[in-house]
Amino acid sequence: MFWFFPDLERLENEVEALEYDPKLVFYGSSTFTLWSELTSVFKEYNPLNLGFGGSTVAACTWFFDRVFKNIDKLESIVVYAGDNDLGEGRHPEEVVLILENLLAKVRAKYGDVKFTCISIKPSIARKHLMGSIHFTNSKIEEFMSKDENFHYVHIYDVLLDEGGNPNIDYFEEDGLHLNKAGYKAVLKVLKTHPEIFPEKVLEEI
Repeated sequence: MFWFFPDLERLENEVEALEYDPKLVFYGSSTFTLWSELTSVFKEYNPLNLGFGGSTVAACTWFFDRVFKNIDKLESIVVYAGDNDLGEGRHPEEVVLILENLLAKVRAKYGDVKFTCISIKPSIARKHLMGSIHFTNSKIEEFMSKDENFHYVHIYDVLLDEGGNPNIDYFEEDGLHLNKAGYKAVLKVLKTHPEIFPEKVLEEI
């Protein structure tokens, strides 16, 4: 996993340069990394974007201790990952098992903080995996229902067209990454789930 090292070093530098204590952390793959407005739209929560491109649930788990080493306290973690795992050939139930390991690491370091898992999105480039994505999402939702501080946010349906296929209006030309309209749709869903967020800070960053 050495190919992640440049991104991990970037994240370490960003954490070191922080001038505030983050309350809300976004962690996961390029769906977060490429969301340029992510921290500005959630600025009232002292957010931090710790996405790193191409990451998997496995990589997020493996590098958790390194990435979060110098973050002593937080109130909420929102994770997006999983489609890259399926793209690499992992079985849906393997993805869920790895997610359980990530949650164990979170609990060991931060106790009973809010932990939210966003559903794996459908995409044009991975249309052949939609069955696996749907099954993985169902297993993740089932697992996340076991604890009152675990939350699941389903974005899958909102990114489909009327025919049940990934909506081309929401994706970049590569058919994999979201465009501005796609992020707007996801943001709308996230804002319907106030339970996943910490208390707002009084002062802006």
